Amino acid sequence: MEIVREDEDGKITSAVVDETQFEALTSQLAGARAAGVVSMYAGEDLPLFTAVLPDSDGVLRARWQTEPTPSDRDWAFLKTLRRGQIVTGTVTVIAGFGVTFVDIGGFTAMINIPELSWRPFDYPSEVVSVGQEVTAEVLDVDMVRERVPLSLRAVQEDPWPQVAQRIGEVVTGPVTKIVPFGVFVRIEDRNDGFQGLVRTDELDESCGDVVEVGDILTVKIIDVDVTRRRIVLSHVRALTSAAEGQPRD
Repeated sequence: MEIVREDEDGKITSAVVDETQFEALTSQLAGARAAGVVSMYAGEDLPLFTAVLPDSDGVLRARWQTEPTPSDRDWAFLKTLRRGQIVTGTVTVIAGFGVTFVDIGGFTAMINIPELSWRPFDYPSEVVSVGQEVTAEVLDVDMVRERVPLSLRAVQEDPWPQVAQRIGEVVTGPVTKIVPFGVFVRIEDRNDGFQGLVRTDELDESCGDVVEVGDILTVKIIDVDVTRRRIVLSHVRALTSAAEGQPRD
């Protein structure tokens, strides 16, 4: 049979053993966080038992089985997954708390909000829809809690390095949000376009307090922090550049 175990650091290993090796394997299982036994006979690829280790008294308690259960099938499927693996599935639920659930081979995996897209959005339904087939990367395989987080953006090209190359450009875009310390302006002509912050001291005095959401502002991209995913804009410097004859984007 094959003994599959998950160590305390999350590493999953396996070993094929027979009855002469069980005693030597005991010490290895004692330090495991989870374990399972799978038959090596053809056609018997479902776990013979599964267990989470250790119990409060340090004793391994396993449930032997004669019929596979949904949990056993999930466990056997999880054993085939690896971090970094690319999988395809169908979106089944977009939960009210933001998590998107995806069916991959009969197992329900999950995508948290930050892993849906590199681009800004307000609701997950703006990125995916129920019934949609998606391709994603496996971020982790939690054998204990039987959870598999996925990432859609991991299989997409990160657009932020390209945005960073636009420092110094003068562009026009709509005001999307007004905050006490400034306004946000979208710098791309698309609904999910990136937005940057124009701080109050970078707004031209002629604007005063009359800027409203939807107004079109001319701004200059003065900084892009790729690590923190932030864009800094200036309305004043855009007007100065225009006065000096710098061409707009």
